[in-house]
Amino acid sequence: MTTTQTPGTSTAPPRAGDVVRVRSREEILATLDANGRLDGQPFMPEMLAFAGRDLPISAIAHKTCDTISRPSTGLRQLEHTVHLAGARCDGSAHGGCQAGCLLFWREEWLEDSDGRPLRAQPRAASSPVATEETLHADTVAGADEDGATVYRCAATEVLRVTRPLPPLEPAQYVADVRSGNFAAAYVLRGLLVLAFNQFQKLSRKLLPRQARIADGRPFPFFRGTGPGTAPEPLRLQPGELVEVKSKDEIMAALGPNSKNRGLIFDGEMLPFCGRRARVLRSVDHIIDEQTGRMIHLRDCVILDEVTCMGRYHRFCPRAIYPYWREAWLRRVNEGVNGQ
Repeated sequence: MTTTQTPGTSTAPPRAGDVVRVRSREEILATLDANGRLDGQPFMPEMLAFAGRDLPISAIAHKTCDTISRPSTGLRQLEHTVHLAGARCDGSAHGGCQAGCLLFWREEWLEDSDGRPLRAQPRAASSPVATEETLHADTVAGADEDGATVYRCAATEVLRVTRPLPPLEPAQYVADVRSGNFAAAYVLRGLLVLAFNQFQKLSRKLLPRQARIADGRPFPFFRGTGPGTAPEPLRLQPGELVEVKSKDEIMAALGPNSKNRGLIFDGEMLPFCGRRARVLRSVDHIIDEQTGRMIHLRDCVILDEVTCMGRYHRFCPRAIYPYWREAWLRRVNEGVNGQ
């Protein structure tokens, strides 16, 4: 079987901050198989809107969080993939999902400033070329027992296109720095936290309770102290300025499982306590990455430019939007003139 390969590919490995161009619709479709995928990675219909645009690489996606398994398996490794600044899914082909995930871009779908693909893709000359209809067909996995649509997207397929990445694999942390994803000092501080939390995990198994630090809980230490019930909603609107409540105030709004009506408060959200941000949008429905089903939320928003920084998740570069209960926020009165 003969193969064709794009000549003149870029020689330098991509780094965070590099400006790349998303290849044309036709060039990208030609890299995909009959299911609209490349090595199992789906090219979603929402990504076509970025064709031909110049965008900086926000991070090299050499690893990503497992948000599917319960409990999570930790981080997963993938190759030849990047995230682009501002290139988030708008959910238009996935039932209007409002999660706003950063899209996964294979290097074969991008080119450098000289018009050379970041990576060539050998392809059988007789292979069928995917179409836009192919991409849309791949967004639906079927229907559940109630007849509701079960969706497929890059997030639901993470386990299929990645492999486990153990925390003691040192090359990943070298790649975190060399790729430009994180500064060396940031990674070193995070590794100290990782080592401490590994000790905490062992202490829960080996030490009596009175000998443990914070009862063996992982850093950062926090635990809900309240009933986790629903106060009167703020009914926040996009563009409104809010302040994240203090840690103590938020703990009082969480149950002992650190949840408020099923929505967890993650340690990655703690650094934002006391800070102000604008509401990006309310979140009413998102795709459950484990099942592909659409789930519905109440009194929940995402904040503009407030994303997970990977501090306590081994420097995951995915920059997921945390979901904020309105009970964890307070509205800021900007006055008549916005002062």
